[in-house]
Amino acid sequence: MDEVIIYAVISLGAVGGVAAVILYFVAQKFKVIEDPRIDLVEEALPAANCGGCGFAGCRAFAEATVKQGEAQNNLEGMNCPVGGNDVMAEVAKILSLEASEVDPLIAVVRCNGGKINSPSKVVYDGATNCTFVHNLFGGEGGCPNGCLGLGECCDACDFEAIFMNPETGLPEVNDKCVACGACVEACPRDIIELRPVGKKERRIFVSCINTEKGGPAKKNCDVACIGCSKCFKVCKFDAITMKGNLAYIDGEKCVLCRKCVTECPTNAIHELNFPPRRVKTGDKATPKTVLKVKHPEKETPVVGTVNLTEKVKVEAKPEKKEDNINP
Repeated sequence: MDEVIIYAVISLGAVGGVAAVILYFVAQKFKVIEDPRIDLVEEALPAANCGGCGFAGCRAFAEATVKQGEAQNNLEGMNCPVGGNDVMAEVAKILSLEASEVDPLIAVVRCNGGKINSPSKVVYDGATNCTFVHNLFGGEGGCPNGCLGLGECCDACDFEAIFMNPETGLPEVNDKCVACGACVEACPRDIIELRPVGKKERRIFVSCINTEKGGPAKKNCDVACIGCSKCFKVCKFDAITMKGNLAYIDGEKCVLCRKCVTECPTNAIHELNFPPRRVKTGDKATPKTVLKVKHPEKETPVVGTVNLTEKVKVEAKPEKKEDNINP
């Protein structure tokens, strides 16, 4: 009995030893040697795993960065939108390469319809999902390209950088935006676009993507681009192009002269973060600002330019009094 136990122990030990030797040689044969710089690059990244860089996560981006740096000896096309140029400079330092600076981007909502400028023509009662509603019908306001106002872009943002304005029913982007592109992918109507932040964070863009002709577009929205080409004709820097019935401003070519803004008859072109305009009235310069005012015909607020120093006086016409004649 003791001999059986001894033989069993010896045989099992021999099998285990042979298996261990085989596994050792197999592991050495097929082991993957990983560049230690990948871990260093990953530690330098913000660990947001947002996918804004075009990769599945920060680890995948770190692997691709080290691979490109080894193969091409540069980091062109590699950018972490969350960390920006500071993080990429740290990554370049780890890889002993020169960092290529990229102009920061920010999400821009190219629609200004909503509850104010594109009043509801029908009432929708169903699933609160933009993609579902987009595939179902045109929307409450009638614009086939306008914002549906259900906030799917807000749900996609991990940085609380976009929120729904309850007054306008439109999404708004704040300073927390890191240009990860999640809201751009979430919007079924391609309303949100990543554009350059601009000098002093000043931006000019056409806040409309309606490709219909002027008549139908204006019927559904008071501030729609009607394709009149006035902005295209006044721009001397080739920054504006006409794509069918829609104007588009190239953020790279635009010099922020704002001539197109004053030329637009429907206020479809927006200017952000600019100081108030000054308009000469006689010998004095008075400031002008952009406010929401009531449309004279429809009594619905639209975006317009108002002189803050002028007061509108309305004088009622005196009623004619008939003389009483006693017979």
